[in-house]
Amino acid sequence: MDTSKYTALYNAAQTRALDRCAIDEYKVPGITLMSRAAAAAFDSLVEAWPQPECVQVLCGTGNNGGDGFLLADLAHKRGIRTTVLQVGDPEKITGDARLAQQQAMANGVEIIPFEEGAVLPIGVVVDALLGTGLGGEVRGIYAEAINEINAAGTSVLAVDIPSGLCADTGRVLGRAVRADITVTFIGLKRGLFALEAGDFVGDVQFADLAVPAQVYQQVAADCHRLELDALLEALPPRPATAHKGLYGTVLVVGGDYGMAGAAAMAAEAALRCGAGLVRVATRPEHVTALIARTPEVMPTGVDCGADLQPLLDAADVLVVGPGLGQSAWSEYLLQASLASGKPLVLDADGLNLLAAGKVRPRPGMIITPHPGEAARLLNCSAGEIQADRFAAARALQHHVGGVAVLKGNGSLIAGESNLLLSDYGNPGMASGGMGDVLSGVIGSLLAQGMDPLEAAALGVCLHGAAADIAAQEGMRGMAATDLMPWLRELLG
Repeated sequence: MDTSKYTALYNAAQTRALDRCAIDEYKVPGITLMSRAAAAAFDSLVEAWPQPECVQVLCGTGNNGGDGFLLADLAHKRGIRTTVLQVGDPEKITGDARLAQQQAMANGVEIIPFEEGAVLPIGVVVDALLGTGLGGEVRGIYAEAINEINAAGTSVLAVDIPSGLCADTGRVLGRAVRADITVTFIGLKRGLFALEAGDFVGDVQFADLAVPAQVYQQVAADCHRLELDALLEALPPRPATAHKGLYGTVLVVGGDYGMAGAAAMAAEAALRCGAGLVRVATRPEHVTALIARTPEVMPTGVDCGADLQPLLDAADVLVVGPGLGQSAWSEYLLQASLASGKPLVLDADGLNLLAAGKVRPRPGMIITPHPGEAARLLNCSAGEIQADRFAAARALQHHVGGVAVLKGNGSLIAGESNLLLSDYGNPGMASGGMGDVLSGVIGSLLAQGMDPLEAAALGVCLHGAAADIAAQEGMRGMAATDLMPWLRELLG
């Protein structure tokens, strides 16, 4: 998959490598980069808050603090009442950060030690405390400073990344600054778009600091951030001679007793996203309900292998797992589906049966676990999955040998040589049935001729974008079926 049209995301080590490359190989002085970072952050500040009552800049002892000193200098020169609150031992400030501190002092910026109650609930607070180099949980005076920033209840701009947020994972390291705006530099950090980041970063703005373009060619990106419009270009317009046979037959396998709705939602999503035909293999008792819900879907009651085999033979793509259950009937349907050799999306109880060792993974399939299912597949805890979702997505892909979608805030799509991130979607999606709809969407795109990685990537973005439109009427109470009309509209 060509990732050149998508935005590169970097981990902290790669961002430092970009910085070193610009300084060492292209001779851009570190203090110049620091000055450009301060200017970019200050421009964002005054654009958002043109006439702040004051600016309070909390500076740590590293280069992030250096950016803060130079931003304070710019604010002071503009005539804005500005104070730097120094957090940490000023004797530890060295290198370019020391030069930045000396410049601010020479130009008359007020610099005072941070102490309890120092952050006032007025103006704009600038977080220049810790940056991307944080290795463990925030403690001591830095924890106190973060608490004060958050308690002040005033506008907050974070320099490069909100202090306390892990640049690699998006995990909060004990506590983190809640910013209204985050201005990040040189490389977009992947942690700004994953896990807990959405509650802390605010509006993410990027400044490349005019580093030479060749720098980005020398440091490979860790991940790429997907864009729906670019993905949609892979779906060609339908010719005047189009017929249903061109767009594939999707067979949804699932819907054990009490779970017919899951199979019904997956089938309807596959239909609404453009599959030529959609069939369902389910319990005989559910056939009438599925026809009543969506008459265009063709359900068949399945009791035994003789019932299932003709449906497998007629299908181009299988979606296995929505409402499948974990009974003997469920196991048989899954085993037969895997044995068919057909392209396959595996979700829900299909994943649980795989994790339980009832079946073996088949190379080339697409799996779509949430963190709990991922934990069962990798024999660890959901907490371990969430601690580093990027590593978990790669491990899942290695486990199945196909494409792994790790659902969640900042859903990840891992192929053999690609790691992709979708930050479409919202908390309203925390309701039953959303995963069933996603599996149907991906199965439909697969049936229309997309390769597995592209189908998974477009499916995840399409699903999240439809939910974002649905959320305009409110997130609470959003149902999975609310996405159906928006899926169709986005596909055009």
